[in-house]
Amino acid sequence: MTAPTLVLFDLDDTLFAHREAVAAGILGHVAAQGGRGAAADPHDVVALWNALEEQHYHAYLAGSLDFAGQRGARARDFAAAHGVQLTAAEATAWFEDYFVHYRAHWRLHADALPCLDELARRIPGVRFGLITNGELAYQSVKLADTGLDARVEHVITSAEFGLAKPRPEIFLHACALFGAEPTRSVYVGDRLRTDAIGAAAAGLTGVWLDRLGSAGPPPPEADLAEARALGVIRLSGLAELPALLAAR
Repeated sequence: MTAPTLVLFDLDDTLFAHREAVAAGILGHVAAQGGRGAAADPHDVVALWNALEEQHYHAYLAGSLDFAGQRGARARDFAAAHGVQLTAAEATAWFEDYFVHYRAHWRLHADALPCLDELARRIPGVRFGLITNGELAYQSVKLADTGLDARVEHVITSAEFGLAKPRPEIFLHACALFGAEPTRSVYVGDRLRTDAIGAAAAGLTGVWLDRLGSAGPPPPEADLAEARALGVIRLSGLAELPALLAAR
């Protein structure tokens, strides 16, 4: 591989510190709400909220819930776990209150902008884009709030495209939008199968940003074997990326 002409990124937990904002947001929301949840162990609160996000957001991606529906389902299930039953309207209001706390903690990872700057310095003319599973309107607010909207040319979302990662079509669509060859394109994301394996199977260079390392749950061995076969690159942080890509 020669130096890439296009580097595409996932957003949440790759450039944007989603996991940290979620944890701070749910703890702040629960404290403000009071009730049984406020007395719960913070680790348990965050773990439950993360599990509900994983469950219901994937239901949205699979088409069994719409975007608003997965938010309401998360709120209802979280409240029910603490002995509170919410109506649909109450669940919507509950999530909106949580979102205020979540948004207050929106940040980019510390290595995000330096990585983009160093890639541009080392690989003159390289272009940047995003592929994210979600809604364009929602993700665009994050980009505007963090300044990423000025750093990427195109944002491809599963909702607008009609298919979600790891389907190869969404990666190939992004390359076509830039007029870039998949073999000269790189995709960087924090999920091994959804991001790195999906991109590599579509013909791009797949990079797995394994920020959690041993602190996170290990991927299935079958996924690790497939990643090795596809030549997926594993990094622990974005600071490693510019030198690695420039050297190619």
